[in-house]
Amino acid sequence: MKSISQSRLGILGGGQLGRMLIQETINYNIHVSVLDPDADAPCKNICDYFEVGSIGDYETVYNFGKYLDLITIEIEKVNIEALEQLEKEGVTVYPQPRIIRLIQDKGLQKQFFKENDIPTAAFQLFNTREQLVAAELPFPFIQKLRKDGYDGKGVRKIASEKDLEEAFEQPSLAESMVDFEKEIAVIVARNANGEMKTFPMVEMDFNPEANLVEFLISPSTYSFEIQQQAEEIAKNIASGLSMVGLLAVEMFLTKDHQILVNELAPRPHNSGHQTIEGNYTSQFGQHIRAIFNLPLGDTKAIANALMINLLGEANYEGEAVYEGLEEILEKEGVYVHLYGKKFTKPFRKMGHITVVDEDRERAIEKAKFIKDTIKVKA
Repeated sequence: MKSISQSRLGILGGGQLGRMLIQETINYNIHVSVLDPDADAPCKNICDYFEVGSIGDYETVYNFGKYLDLITIEIEKVNIEALEQLEKEGVTVYPQPRIIRLIQDKGLQKQFFKENDIPTAAFQLFNTREQLVAAELPFPFIQKLRKDGYDGKGVRKIASEKDLEEAFEQPSLAESMVDFEKEIAVIVARNANGEMKTFPMVEMDFNPEANLVEFLISPSTYSFEIQQQAEEIAKNIASGLSMVGLLAVEMFLTKDHQILVNELAPRPHNSGHQTIEGNYTSQFGQHIRAIFNLPLGDTKAIANALMINLLGEANYEGEAVYEGLEEILEKEGVYVHLYGKKFTKPFRKMGHITVVDEDRERAIEKAKFIKDTIKVKA
């Protein structure tokens, strides 16, 4: 591969993850091309080349990628066949297409966990709603679409016969409800040399209405043993896949302190945004290091870091207005990241805010103030 500063990098997807990745590539003089179906995608004005087109279409992805040196993704819903062909023709693709194919399908993910002794909730696979109903599974359970679910979409709680009437028709998996104490995540990076590093385990709180991460804290205060176990699970998955790049591993910590893997994301992830200010190396910098086979960076936390997702307010749709921005910026250690999205709608991810403080409780108080103060309206 060419030296990093002479390389032509392509990113499939032009959303906020691509935007923050580009902010890191600028430091390396990397030429970045972006493909996204939205003419006003967040990456549009900060990349070297922007193309409007479907990341799910074979010809579009193939033609976009054939003159590039390396392709990466910021969303999994991409055309795998085009990436496989590009790989055959000498374009480097990280994460590898076979891994994206596995992660696109939650059923294949679950089977991978089972075959590789990775702890996860009990599950069954179904092709139709009729099969699901006929199985007479004990309530409650969770139904997830095998494909195309993201940010809480494609997930349903089935708690009664009535809920079965609204169950998904498409191929899905049903998994046992997990009585968890906390949702946790570990991000692991692996380069082509096989070097691996994990970021410290984070704790997450979800918005129950939007089913999106609303609040995240790093590093965790759980025991060293729990954190080490979570990091080892993440490393085992990354090495088992022989993947190159960044892998976010979302997990449940049960009330009896067992760890169960929930889902994987082979890219920068919402659970790592706090690393931009909170760690010596950010997840975006680490992803660049991993895919270009550079030495991986120091992942240690600098201080306590809390991340608050900035979501569009319910009942507001239109050109975004940010209320409370000046008030929150009066606080020390507050960092605002707006994603360049002109229009808001209910629960749309419009940005995030990170609080960094040596004192954990003080950081939490600031985060609560921010959550109550800043609003995205129209």
